[in-house]
Amino acid sequence: MEQLINIVFMGTPDFAVPTLEALHDSSDHIGMVVTQPDRPKGRGRKTVAPPVKQAASNFNYPVFQPDSIKTESAVKAVKNVSPDILVVVAFGQILPPPLLSLPRYGAVNVHASLLPRYRGPAPIQWAIINGESRTGVTTMLMDRGMDTGDILLTAETDIRTADTAATLHGRLARLGADLLLKTLHDMKAGTVHPTPQDHSLASYAPMLKKADGRIDWQKSAVELDALVRGVTPWPGAFTFHRKKRLNILRAAPVRETHQAVPGTVIKGFPGELCIAAGNGVMRIHEIQSASGRKMDIQDFLRGNPLPPGTVLG
Repeated sequence: MEQLINIVFMGTPDFAVPTLEALHDSSDHIGMVVTQPDRPKGRGRKTVAPPVKQAASNFNYPVFQPDSIKTESAVKAVKNVSPDILVVVAFGQILPPPLLSLPRYGAVNVHASLLPRYRGPAPIQWAIINGESRTGVTTMLMDRGMDTGDILLTAETDIRTADTAATLHGRLARLGADLLLKTLHDMKAGTVHPTPQDHSLASYAPMLKKADGRIDWQKSAVELDALVRGVTPWPGAFTFHRKKRLNILRAAPVRETHQAVPGTVIKGFPGELCIAAGNGVMRIHEIQSASGRKMDIQDFLRGNPLPPGTVLG
């Protein structure tokens, strides 16, 4: 009979919720859920609970929301639950050594990349932006570094040509939940063997900034397609026309030769918006104008004509 363990779950955003749900459906016990404090959100700056807190409340789990997990009082609060293991999924704070060494099984993290590649806070987005064809999730034993601990298990998936950061996020979140359950099973059975990361192969995926979404038309159409998908839904890909921002929501690369300066609107079929890239052409399918409305390109062009020769940038 498989032994049951007492878990302290630590996570904050939507990505962590499927793992919490999977643990809830398992036979193990969740003694406490630790998440970030409620934060103001949106234009109205209304205080909103993080998704993990909302899910934990639905399951009637005790929720702990320290401003910092590094304080003595926070570590003591976790210690009082007597966890056998910490399960950490996108928690958003670095765990201090006294907390990492507390449970007998240590702290297991679910990370949305195939480590040691794409360590850091935005691995899903940068894998798409950089044109990767495959990615996955990794479970690892946490140490003092950022995503530097020994690897336990991995699971891979293709990055599809239509994937955005949002669609890949959902797929990896579910894949991570399944992998975490397998990891716990194998740890309790003693059949998983931690493998040190090869740090020479490491790469970093920094937090995205709004400026990362700005389109550089000098890049190839294939690269720009990857950018648009990788920054959807946030921060979003954008360019400017007469100092007015245009958000590019959906587009597709076209392997077409041209002599135009990158960023120039070139002739296409009626109702099309084709823009010269450094190599190839970007055909825009959906756009968001300065008015804030999301529009199919045909509807947009009826009220906002962009004739051939118009330069965006």
